[in-house]
Amino acid sequence: MIERIKEGANSMNPFYEEVYALARQIPFGKVVSYSQIAWKLGQINGARAVGRAMRLSPQDVPAHRVVRADGVLVGPSANVRKAALVDEGVVFKASGRIDMKACSWSMSEIAPAQMKEPL
Repeated sequence: MIERIKEGANSMNPFYEEVYALARQIPFGKVVSYSQIAWKLGQINGARAVGRAMRLSPQDVPAHRVVRADGVLVGPSANVRKAALVDEGVVFKASGRIDMKACSWSMSEIAPAQMKEPL
């Protein structure tokens, strides 16, 4: 089981709430990279912040569907996340990486966030 924080314990961070709102829209059997979410939210270099948000996400967020852009699953919950993705029909290559071409969700039906100026 993926260990997460208690529901609502991280609701004070507006960026995390935006990340969670996007992650909740990822369809069953699809994945999105940390960097895709960061870009969608106007945070060009925000992939690590998205990763932190996923590590602290509430139970209703399908954090297992947010992965590295190269399709590699890392961290202590990698095996649990892989099992959840396999159960959803996500395709893995012989190398153990997710087939990002086959399984990426484009997020094209979501209106882009107003782009913020990079720091």
